[in-house]
Amino acid sequence: MPYDSFEWQQDPPPSNGVPRSAWTRSHRRLSRWHRPYTLILVLLDLVSAILASVLAVTFIQKASSGFQGRGPGLFYLVALVGLPLGWLFILWANGSYDRRYLGLGSEEFKRVVRAFVTVVACVSLLAFATKTQLSRVTIAYVSVAALIFILFCRYSARQVLHVARRRTGHGAHRMVLMGTLPEALEVYTAVTRSPAAGLIPVAIHLTDGYSAARGIETPVPVYASRDVLALVREVGADTIAVCGSASAEPGELRRLAWALEGTGVDLVVAPQLTDIAGPRVHIRPIEGLPLLHVEEPTLSGPGWLAKNLLDRVAAFFGLLLLSPILGVIALGIRMASPGPVFFRQPRVGHEGRTFRVWKFRTMDVDAEERKATLEELNEADGMLFKLKEDPRIFRFGSKLRATSLDELPQLINVLKGEMSLVGPRPLPADDGDYLGDVRRRLLVRPGITGLWQVSGRSDLSWDEAVRLDLYYVDNWSLTYDLSILWRTIWVVLRRKGAY
Repeated sequence: MPYDSFEWQQDPPPSNGVPRSAWTRSHRRLSRWHRPYTLILVLLDLVSAILASVLAVTFIQKASSGFQGRGPGLFYLVALVGLPLGWLFILWANGSYDRRYLGLGSEEFKRVVRAFVTVVACVSLLAFATKTQLSRVTIAYVSVAALIFILFCRYSARQVLHVARRRTGHGAHRMVLMGTLPEALEVYTAVTRSPAAGLIPVAIHLTDGYSAARGIETPVPVYASRDVLALVREVGADTIAVCGSASAEPGELRRLAWALEGTGVDLVVAPQLTDIAGPRVHIRPIEGLPLLHVEEPTLSGPGWLAKNLLDRVAAFFGLLLLSPILGVIALGIRMASPGPVFFRQPRVGHEGRTFRVWKFRTMDVDAEERKATLEELNEADGMLFKLKEDPRIFRFGSKLRATSLDELPQLINVLKGEMSLVGPRPLPADDGDYLGDVRRRLLVRPGITGLWQVSGRSDLSWDEAVRLDLYYVDNWSLTYDLSILWRTIWVVLRRKGAY
């Protein structure tokens, strides 16, 4: 956004820390993208609820049961006006329009589902209280249809917002990072990995003096010994991000929050705790001191048991249903290149145990012997070896790689318990000792797909691939697995990073 898009008024009087009423705020928030976005969501939610009622009235004959003798006008008033407005009120009461949850993460959708449960409970309670014999089929149809429409519309609106953020920068927050240079650069790297998040760092305000940045190339301008509010105005920012130990002095962060009251500038705190997802982090205030409590990763228990069961069942039925396709692929490999159909290579699995992975062969039979002659052409780094135009891959094999069909035989490994549907990528057993951070990825079974695959696959650097694998290990959940499986479908269809 251009700097002049922000309207600055005269400086507010110094704050004494007394909270101000949001209704009498003289300075509106500088970041106002969420206001039109929220209005669009309200309209979409209203249309979704009305559409669900219209469909129920149209296709269910007994939709108006319970209103006989009360006149059709009352029924249509309740179905087309009362119920949709009730949806809006309950969505609002559940925080579905809270700007903190809009545009990113799953919390917005969780709150919509909570609103759905509340709507069903309220309708049932009102029907019981008024002794109205409503059609159960109609109630279920209207509620579920409205939920599906609302979720679909909100997901679509979010995708449009993400596109706008990536292409034009609209709907984003312009941030000033405040802290030491290493801390600020770490936060910069984290927030710029996902342009869809809508966080654009525009400046760094150093707390340890400008000399700390001397001779170091930085992605945004660096300032020191400046008034933070004046700097925010100068660069056209709307958010200050306090990074790591920038608030080491007791009371400093509190005084900064006081100074920002009435200015319209948002304040966020980025602690030195990266790559740990929200469900593992809890704020526990003790005598006014907010402590971040970090739970251990959940790699056991009912959820882990459900993951193992899901893996085995999905692998069994997957092999059963895909057997005709597997047969056709095997025949194609036989016709395209002499040699075995499958390529079996030792890989390192759960807790360092070695197993032999099943894959369709996509390279010539002497590919391993020729690898040494191609080492200097390697386009990957770390423990990876990748060539976009690898001469060892035969033509039919390149098609299998582009569509990821060469990975299907790994369902055999999943059925045997050596792999999972979702997990870190299985690396060859001769690629190192897996020391340091890399070894942590062996806490879970490797997967056919994973966070690395839905985030760029072969286009990623080794460090980024390791970071994603460790993030998955530290933040695993069954819901996360299902979301990765869903994202994998679209990545495979787009053939992103597959070679």
